[in-house]
Amino acid sequence: MPTFLFDSIVFGPVKSRRLGVSLGINLLPVTRKVCSFNCIYCECGWTPGKPGPGEKLPSRPEVYDALRQKLSEMKARGQAPDVITYAGNGEPTLHPDFAGIIDDSIALRNEFFPSARVSVLSNGSMLHRKSVREALKKVDQNMLKLDSALPETVIRLNQPNVKTSLAGFEEHIKDFNGRFIIQTLFVRGKCDGRPVDNTTEDEITAWLDAIARLRPQQVMIYTIHRDTPLGNNLRKVPVNELNAIAQRVNELGIATSVSG
Repeated sequence: MPTFLFDSIVFGPVKSRRLGVSLGINLLPVTRKVCSFNCIYCECGWTPGKPGPGEKLPSRPEVYDALRQKLSEMKARGQAPDVITYAGNGEPTLHPDFAGIIDDSIALRNEFFPSARVSVLSNGSMLHRKSVREALKKVDQNMLKLDSALPETVIRLNQPNVKTSLAGFEEHIKDFNGRFIIQTLFVRGKCDGRPVDNTTEDEITAWLDAIARLRPQQVMIYTIHRDTPLGNNLRKVPVNELNAIAQRVNELGIATSVSG
């Protein structure tokens, strides 16, 4: 099934299942995905190994100009975003000027739409960089991926191409003093002929134990919604099952939302 890439620095606004009216920011090339993970469900497709000729990341001034222009246009139309979201064609925290870009976006948000939130969707693989952690402390919604607490499932589901571990993730996340959101995508299916399922009781128990230790301010639970690189080999998890998982998170005293 086809996947897609965002073809500009600023895209939308779009209606997000989890965030409301979201103005998206892509800090990565428009020609391919750039990510430290290669998730089998990613709507942007597979992560290629090498950059193409002449490929580059948008510069900090380019991001600033594009965002200022779009916010100015939205202000003139009376079209307020609920959130300015850094996501796009891969992992936004890989951008070398990520911290400065976040400072710029907060300043522009304050100028045009002070009530809008600034959000970052990240897989957490760059949390070992102090500059990334300091930048994420400044945003309104620091949303970090945790699809499984079992290493073998992380390898099969997220296919990281950098060194990563739950212990390291937990250590760096302490820096946020609870000001972060955990996002988890639940899915079932097959990859390379092998089953993938992060909804088994062993998976959920280990994941809940991790959630209890991490104590995020919120957990967002969802399942696949768009096309994936594996097409029909992956299946959505029914909403009633997602709600049952959410109930177990609620019992930990942690706010939880579900998007089916």
